[in-house]
Amino acid sequence: MSDSATTGTPVRRRYRFREYHVTAVVDPMALPTFEAACVTGEDHDCGATSGELHAEEDLTRWIAEHCAQTGHDFYHRTTRATLRAEPGAWQ
Repeated sequence: MSDSATTGTPVRRRYRFREYHVTAVVDPMALPTFEAACVTGEDHDCGATSGELHAEEDLTRWIAEHCAQTGHDFYHRTTRATLRAEPGAWQ
């Protein structure tokens, strides 16, 4: 096939991919992380964050302390874990 830059005609290329199943498995050697952000507020969110913590109990403690100090009662929680993709058999 000729080059599209020199002839002005598009070059067609075909690619064929075989499918395979992938399973996502939590890496047992990596610690999960938990984080909370206070979203209490009428005009705007409080915005206070816990920072990344490695124990869910520590996150609950931070929320309890922030709630006791401010009276705020709405939070977004983010949980992160490291996953490993395990490709399965080709289809």
